[in-house]
Amino acid sequence: MLFEDRLAHLPAHKRRDLARAAQILFEECDEAQKGKLTEARKRGRILKLILFGSHARGGWVEDRRSGYFSDYDLLLVVNDERLAGDFDVWDKARDRFIQHQMTERVQTAPVSVIVHSLQDVNDQLARGRPFFVDIVREGIVLFEAEGHPFAEPGPLTEADRKIEAWNNFEEWSSEAGKRFKIAKFALSEDFRRQAAFDLHQVTEELFHCTLLTLTLYSPKLHALRRLRPIAEGVAPRLVEAWPRHTRFSRRCFNLLHEAYVKARYSPHYAISREELAWLVERIEIMSRLVGEICLDHLGRRPDGLE
Repeated sequence: MLFEDRLAHLPAHKRRDLARAAQILFEECDEAQKGKLTEARKRGRILKLILFGSHARGGWVEDRRSGYFSDYDLLLVVNDERLAGDFDVWDKARDRFIQHQMTERVQTAPVSVIVHSLQDVNDQLARGRPFFVDIVREGIVLFEAEGHPFAEPGPLTEADRKIEAWNNFEEWSSEAGKRFKIAKFALSEDFRRQAAFDLHQVTEELFHCTLLTLTLYSPKLHALRRLRPIAEGVAPRLVEAWPRHTRFSRRCFNLLHEAYVKARYSPHYAISREELAWLVERIEIMSRLVGEICLDHLGRRPDGLE
């Protein structure tokens, strides 16, 4: 299944990790089709699997002291938009990735997968979206069904790219700033669950701000555990915002991740003032980093931009 010759730059254990990840994705896709009622839904299948990011480039990081490991970044291309949006299928695969990682004797890298239909990817390519153009040009194809080519990248002038990137930065950084004020007010009133939810929203918006500014693309995700590795892959400095080397730091980030659903709907969700204060501190650092990263990328603001 995997094009082993294209992975020669990776150690043997990483090649095994990727083989296992590919196996899980295909198994879950095949299993999902068995329960479909219509023939059209049953014909959903995987067309391409592409490794991109630091493991494709050969610049991955494994810092056992801090606990940071670069993810295996995978683009999964399917033949149907409904299959791409079938979160149950891909969430099951992600659960199995985590189980596999936890059972390995040697600490290994997490798997981060984004799923798009071929039509969507080709539309993004035709519009010249840098994120997808870079994946197609620099990624490593691990699987490819015959007869389903990518579209040729379309034109996107530097001026148009910069205008869109500036608009993204100003919109998303502004929204994050407003939400941060709301979160701090909720915390001052000891509305802890509301504060946790709002801090989740700030963090999500900052991740989207980074991705949309630097690549003009961000996945439609609320899950911070999935957004974080994608954003850190594009902007490695963001790793500084979220330390992983202590149980407390990992617990706080998990509480933040869970706040999107549980802080609103679960009577059992609880978070302390100490944990919230730590999150506020880290988000302030993240906000500063996002501003620096994005402004370094953007350069001078275009004349006439509203």
